[in-house]
Amino acid sequence: MGRKKKLPLLEKVAIENMGAGGRSVARVDQVVVFVKEAVPGDVADLQVTKKKGRYMEARPVKYHSYSDQRINPFCSHFGICGGCSWQHLAYKDQLHYKEQQVVDAFRHIAGIEIPEVESILPSARTTGYRNKLEYTFSNHRWLLPGEISSEKPLPHTNAVGLHVPGRYDKVVDIETCHLQDEPTNQVRNHLRRLALEKKLSFYDHRTNEGLLRNLIIRNTTPGEVMVILSVQHDVPELYELLESVRQEFPDLTSLMYTVNPKKNEALYDLDIQLFAGRDHIFERMEDLLFRIGPKSFFQTNSLQALELYRKAREYADLSGNEMVYDLYTGTGTIANFIARRAKKVVGIESVPEAIGDAKVNSEINGIGNTHFFAGDMKELLTGDFFTRQGRPDVILTDPPRAGMHPGVVEQILRSTASRIVYVSCNPATQARDVEILGRDFTLKKIQPVDMFPHTHHVENIALLER
Repeated sequence: MGRKKKLPLLEKVAIENMGAGGRSVARVDQVVVFVKEAVPGDVADLQVTKKKGRYMEARPVKYHSYSDQRINPFCSHFGICGGCSWQHLAYKDQLHYKEQQVVDAFRHIAGIEIPEVESILPSARTTGYRNKLEYTFSNHRWLLPGEISSEKPLPHTNAVGLHVPGRYDKVVDIETCHLQDEPTNQVRNHLRRLALEKKLSFYDHRTNEGLLRNLIIRNTTPGEVMVILSVQHDVPELYELLESVRQEFPDLTSLMYTVNPKKNEALYDLDIQLFAGRDHIFERMEDLLFRIGPKSFFQTNSLQALELYRKAREYADLSGNEMVYDLYTGTGTIANFIARRAKKVVGIESVPEAIGDAKVNSEINGIGNTHFFAGDMKELLTGDFFTRQGRPDVILTDPPRAGMHPGVVEQILRSTASRIVYVSCNPATQARDVEILGRDFTLKKIQPVDMFPHTHHVENIALLER
């Protein structure tokens, strides 16, 4: 076996831009270098970690000068945990690069000129904006440099927090997370303290052993809070923990638990049991209530989701006489949000439980013109379906990150819709789909929306007209 080739050190490289995946971009001898942790304007020595034909990946090992865009992160866990990746970048600059990311995707992937780009909608809150967080219990804590160098034996290696990026088996022990409002930190720290006192076992991702697995906390703008504790086995200690949480936090709206013996953390095929309170919480948007259960999907930034839906409704430009299709409707949030301005709304979603939530949300709001269907989108959305349910005047679509299946795009092209409002969490796949839709539709506007401050993720709304 040949000796592994030593990768080069690049000296005094100027960081030029932000690129895909939240990494910054530099150029050395016409080769693109993707750099972790650096900010445009930094000048640094870069250690190459991967080298391909037309690009390299690198990490800074020495800074010669720092960018004016660089700021001090406010979280003590920044740079280790995977919750935030752009805290070292001023928020106004985060917005600039997110908007640029959307524009670049459409110009380079769709290959089209954009007639109008509306300025990115900033998030009103840049901390405490998430309505759902999932923390992981682990017996493989990510050790800090001081712990590694210490000669003293560690009292334990347990943690409850967020995964280290790229490491399924390593968890950062979180003391204070700024992504969600209290009582999130209080509940998590209380459970950690109690579990350590009782010497309960934390989950081992390598062996699928250990009692404590996950903690999910959901909240809403009216102040309701749901806590879900996931464990490996049904044991008496579980109910002692839950009772302690109930007594310590009597204002919780919902306290639930689940037993998960699987090797993955997904809740969708598990029974969620109610311990105290009710089995759901309510979110309010304008005059609408949305029921959120333990398995319900809901946009993670409630306040910004309201702005996203308002803009989607504006783009839909409904007069009250339109037949509207809401593809990938989830729990029917957008469908119900626009229903009072449409003649009829048809929502389609692959997850039956989500369709159940969508119907409940229509019922509790007294909305009678929505019709929801569960099934595989590419199989359900056919010409016959259009004939049975009514031919669309407007189509709203909000697919997962992978975008729409080519068969779905073809059905949209064959439809009678005169307008498409395409909401996406992945501008790259959105631009790919828009290029195909461009056979019959013209892109009129795009509206970037920042749903996740201090990360590279960006949402985008595209308006297309036939």
